[in-house]
Amino acid sequence: MTALVIFGLLTVLMLTGMPISISLGLTVLTFLFTMTQVPLESVALKLFTGIEKFEIMAIPFFILAGNFLTHGGVARRMIYFASAMVGHWHGGLGLAGVVACALFAAVSGSSPATVVAIGSILLPAMVKAGFPNRFGAGVITTSGALGILIPPSIVMVMYSVATNTSVGALFMAGVVPGLVLATMLGVTTWYRARKFDYPRQPVVSWRKRWQAFREAIWGLLLIFVVMGGIYTGIFTPTEAAAMSAVYAFFVAVYVYRDMGLRDVPKVLLNSANMSAMLLYIITNAVMFSFILTNENIPQHLAAWMVDMGLGQIAFLLAVNVLLLLAGNFMEPSSIVLIFAPILFPVAITLGIDPVHFGILMTVNMEVGMCHPPVGLNLYVASGITKMGITELTVAVWPWLLTMLVFLVVVTYWPAMSLAFPRLLGMIP
Repeated sequence: MTALVIFGLLTVLMLTGMPISISLGLTVLTFLFTMTQVPLESVALKLFTGIEKFEIMAIPFFILAGNFLTHGGVARRMIYFASAMVGHWHGGLGLAGVVACALFAAVSGSSPATVVAIGSILLPAMVKAGFPNRFGAGVITTSGALGILIPPSIVMVMYSVATNTSVGALFMAGVVPGLVLATMLGVTTWYRARKFDYPRQPVVSWRKRWQAFREAIWGLLLIFVVMGGIYTGIFTPTEAAAMSAVYAFFVAVYVYRDMGLRDVPKVLLNSANMSAMLLYIITNAVMFSFILTNENIPQHLAAWMVDMGLGQIAFLLAVNVLLLLAGNFMEPSSIVLIFAPILFPVAITLGIDPVHFGILMTVNMEVGMCHPPVGLNLYVASGITKMGITELTVAVWPWLLTMLVFLVVVTYWPAMSLAFPRLLGMIP
């Protein structure tokens, strides 16, 4: 009954068009003041300790690094390098877009940032080369979602904050699934380009490929700074985020010089605005998680599912359906922060690895970002292509179907996610 009241109130507030963060906050305050005897002192203490986690500091640093890279010419050089390597295949520029998105995802941690950085440069070039607008939009909208699966990932940090799972293990667990999904999206792009005889680029000499690699090397090195630092133990994930922000600033301003010092305050302000928005959502989500735990709702749910005889297969299927439905109305950060504290105890009770469950939630967030009505990537791509959401939805369906197939594979094949972190000794 208590759960119905809490989620009923939250749903009503969201249906009014109220932002998720405000809806969470009002739900918490209403429930605390009218239906519990929880002292306000303990609420204030939980609020403070809930956002005091060291891992949260990684979020503003990764956002700042992504903004420096977006404005600093890194994306353009990655596209040139990717085009030099795969541009001569069927749908060359489309394949270059998938590769460039995967590379940029490995340095940005944000899906919308990846769509903006790669799409704003590549989509006009694809249209000019003779590709249909829908084809380019479908490629970039879905490939941009790699930004939250290939580490570093802000969504993975959110999951870590909500469940106390190791960020480093999550990052390493995202490497293989990220590469597999990028390959599947690339195959879909190649197949459709070959089927409809879309343009191919001339074969580029190895000398020009080497030149493109040399120009992109400073951006590519950030992948090794972050992942290598975490793997070798030089950095924690949070420290790696700080290093990536400093490195991105140095590359954008002093190496590539596509951004001057006068542009830095604007980038800092944009990053601060985005960070403040996410941290406000986290603050309210911490309180929401607190009232759920205080009312023993996750524990009751776990006990009910076990009593019903619900096994791992049925539970994971139910989780996927639930998260895909939530993706119709909510953005990824809110979904993770609301549902992870509820579903995580059930997953642990059923013997599901917490790292695998985190990757599963992340892939669901990827799919949610690419379908209406609130898919963030759709709105970002719409701003770039000037296409309507309905037209974009039709454009992305072949790649979206590929992502759904991948979701099934990653759900029921945990080894894909867990093999690499186990190899590194990060999980048992």
